[in-house]
Amino acid sequence: MPTIITESIIEEKGLKILNELGYTLLYGPDISEGGKHEERKYPEVILAGRLRQALERINPKIPKEGIIEAIRKVQRSESQNLLNNNQQFHNFLVNGVEVEYKKDGKIKGDKVWLIDFEKVKNNEFLAVNQFTIVENNHNRRPDILIFINGLPLALFELKNPADQDATMSNAFKQVETYKVEIPSLFRYNEIIVLSDGLETHAGTLTSGVERFTAWKTIDGEKPKKAMIELEILISGMFKKETLLDFIKNFIVFQKEKDNKTHTIKLSKKMAAYHQFNATNHALASTIQAIKKDKRAGVVWHTQGSGKSLTMVFYAGKIILAYPFSCLGFL
Repeated sequence: MPTIITESIIEEKGLKILNELGYTLLYGPDISEGGKHEERKYPEVILAGRLRQALERINPKIPKEGIIEAIRKVQRSESQNLLNNNQQFHNFLVNGVEVEYKKDGKIKGDKVWLIDFEKVKNNEFLAVNQFTIVENNHNRRPDILIFINGLPLALFELKNPADQDATMSNAFKQVETYKVEIPSLFRYNEIIVLSDGLETHAGTLTSGVERFTAWKTIDGEKPKKAMIELEILISGMFKKETLLDFIKNFIVFQKEKDNKTHTIKLSKKMAAYHQFNATNHALASTIQAIKKDKRAGVVWHTQGSGKSLTMVFYAGKIILAYPFSCLGFL
C-alpha cells in the first residue's frame, strides 16, 4: 500500500532535517507546565532561563544588572501595535539592547547582544514541536517553533496534504488567527513558514499569502530534483550560518503608501532566495575588487525581481564590511 502523507509525517520530516543541521529537538509538553523538564508557564513564549544563560555567555563583560535590564526590555511591549513591537524587537536583535549599570560608582552605558552573529556556535538553536501557548483564554499549539537563545524567531505551520481543505491559504489563515489570539508570540517572530507537504513558502508578519515564496537553492546551488520544497527551504534557509545572516541583513521595515486608503503603512519585508544569493555574490565580488582591480562586475536584474530591495541589502552589507574605506570606492 502507498504511504499516506499526514501532517505528523511532514512535522517529523521537518524536525529530522533541522536536527541534521544541528538543531536540538525538544517536545513542547516536556518543557511546559507539568513536563519533565518544565521551563515555562503556558502564557510565556520566551524560554527565559535559556535566554539569560545565552546573554551571560555572549556578553561576559556585562554585569548581572545589565543582563536583567536587557531581558526586561526584550519582554516589555512599548505599544499596543503588534507590528511596532515587532520592529522594536528586531532592532534589539540586530543592533543590541542599550542598558545602563553601575561600575566604579558611575553609571555606564553599554550594549547587550541577544545573538552572537560572529560566532555561530556561541548561540543555542532549538526546534520545538507542539509548544502550547495560552493567552487571553485562547489555547494554541504551533507545529514547530525555532528558538535562538530562548527567543521564538520562526514559526512553521504545517497542513495535511491528504486533506483537500488543507491548503496553503488555510495554513496562512491559521497563522492569521494566531496573530489575533496569541499575539505575544509574534512580537519576536522573524520568519513564518507555511507548508502543505507539497509546497513550502516563507514570509513575514505582514506578508499576504501571495507574498510567501519558496526557497530554491542550497548554498546558492540548485538542489537535487528529488528534494521536496520543505527540505530545500529548511536546508537552504535554516542552516545556522545562513539563518543568522538572513536575520541580521535581509529583513527590513518599509513605509509605503496604501493606494486604497491613501495612508502610509508600515510593512516588514524579507529577501527572496535570489535576492539573498545575488547580494552575497555581489558582496564577495566587491570585496575582491577592492583588493585587486576595483572592478566588481555587474548584477543583472529581471523586471519585477525586487532590484531596489536587493540594492538596499547590498548597500547595508558593504557598509558593514567597510564602514569607511568602501565609500570612496563606491
